[in-house]
Amino acid sequence: MEHATTEHAATERASSDSATAERTTAEQAQLMREQILQMGTGPDGTHVGGSLSSADLLTVLYQEVLRLRPEEPDWPDRDRFILSKGHASAALYAALSARGFLPAEELAEYGTSGSRLAGHPLRRLPGVEFPTGSLGHGLSLGVGTALALRRTGRSGRAYVLMGDGELQEGSVWEAAMSAAHLRLGGLTAIVDRNRLQITGDTEERMGLEPLAGKWRSFGWQVLTVDGHDLDALRAAFAALPGPTGQPVVIIADTVKGKGVPLFENKKKSHSVKLSPNLHRRALAGLRARSRRQS
Repeated sequence: MEHATTEHAATERASSDSATAERTTAEQAQLMREQILQMGTGPDGTHVGGSLSSADLLTVLYQEVLRLRPEEPDWPDRDRFILSKGHASAALYAALSARGFLPAEELAEYGTSGSRLAGHPLRRLPGVEFPTGSLGHGLSLGVGTALALRRTGRSGRAYVLMGDGELQEGSVWEAAMSAAHLRLGGLTAIVDRNRLQITGDTEERMGLEPLAGKWRSFGWQVLTVDGHDLDALRAAFAALPGPTGQPVVIIADTVKGKGVPLFENKKKSHSVKLSPNLHRRALAGLRARSRRQS
């Protein structure tokens, strides 16, 4: 394999703080969920459901896969991560904090006036490659990024995390067609397949299935995994090809609001401002679930 992602990522994590280094990936995912709920108490709340559904994906990526240097955010050979579903910014900020790009204390400033932690990620924050939030554009950014990395001889990969409702945007499929034509094996798309969007069930709004078949018909290699199984996610990322093979899409079957019984599989979890009482209930449910599973 030309790019052993997890092995290389391990060598680029030396600058992470010791407290983070001592946590297991599972513990870090649990902490991320708690931080997402806390950010949901901010002035305008946050997109809780989609942040929770992507927490395991982002934890594995940032803790075990992505080759990054927090002390040198613009390192030329870094991997590039693009959060196309920019509304899940709370999860991204927690991941960046765990990796050492910003202090954990700064998460308390989420959504406040003048904060670097806006409701959708901005380039002014170290570790953010592109400002995102208008859905359907992230994969095109990933295509251009992967092509530039290949043409300049850089070893980094491009990863794009998309929501499943976002796949209703035609621009996604234009980018998918381009990536296959260009044989961008250095591009990995990840679909957070939680089956809910702001207006309800994805299959009722505009059916996506057979989703794997659609991607294959566009010339992509498809990996379907349980998006909450850390070992399955590790295996999927470890199986990625070199930069001149087929682009890969990882369809991660997830649960919107994962880990918090109040929000699991509920459309209302898409965007929530947590009152003190709701935050206490959500956090208690999250911790009780974690204790039962440990």
